[in-house]
Amino acid sequence: MQLQDRVAIVTGSGGGLGRTHALFLARHGARIVVNDVSAEQAQTVVREIEAAGGEAMALPASVTDEAAIEAGVAAVLARWGRIDILVNNAGILRDKSFAKMTIDDFRKVVDVHLIGAAICSKAVWEPMRERHYGRIVMTTSSSGLYGNFGQANYGAAKMALVGLMQTLAIEGAKYGIRVNALAPTAATAMTHGVLPDESLSRLDPALVSNGLLALTGEQAPTRAILCAGAGHFATANVTLTNGTYIGHDEGAGDRVIERWADIDDREGEAVPAYGFFQAEREVASAQRAAAA
Repeated sequence: MQLQDRVAIVTGSGGGLGRTHALFLARHGARIVVNDVSAEQAQTVVREIEAAGGEAMALPASVTDEAAIEAGVAAVLARWGRIDILVNNAGILRDKSFAKMTIDDFRKVVDVHLIGAAICSKAVWEPMRERHYGRIVMTTSSSGLYGNFGQANYGAAKMALVGLMQTLAIEGAKYGIRVNALAPTAATAMTHGVLPDESLSRLDPALVSNGLLALTGEQAPTRAILCAGAGHFATANVTLTNGTYIGHDEGAGDRVIERWADIDDREGEAVPAYGFFQAEREVASAQRAAAA
């Protein structure tokens, strides 16, 4: 029971992967706040958790409704006095090729995935800072990390969540707040029709939820991107090649083309600890070139 008495909010947990997450965390001792746009579905999961001997409460609201989320967080604090874990799982799909996609399709997906996660993270941020403890999990996707046809809106939102994770992890470090991302592959209503039936049969959402124990426990890492599906786990990283100094004279643009192989050489690439790592290395390279 590694999460005994921890309080966890799981967004979009009235069904699908979110429900599986909620049940998993409850089995490991956490008190669960079941968030969903459907009050009926949220309450159904609450009853499931309670029937299994756990504690849970419903938070029926859209993650895009800032006032409702803030009121829900206040209700959680009034009942249990703390919020230890937030799993930003809520999401929608509006899949179409970019040529056929409307900006409204794009905006709605970004609003739920990205703005919704920001709203929920902001609502728990101060309570976590005050207690010097917090675990936040963003739900990213291979579609964001690597792209996927017909998912420009979804992929953009999912990669944006990685950027949000990176910065919140840096800002939360001194307050004991660790922020990570989960990139799941699971058979849910969102993946039916996207993956073949044979693949879906192996992608039980429960196999993804197992990764949450590492991301939400006492020994959780921070700034990790955990890819999970079919019982397989891996990490993804945003890396930076060593690159090469080109200079800034009239022929610099041509030399970027000529030396692309050197610029793109991945041997010895780094995982920057912070955004300014790139700028620091670029300036150091220029200084070395000037001194040569």
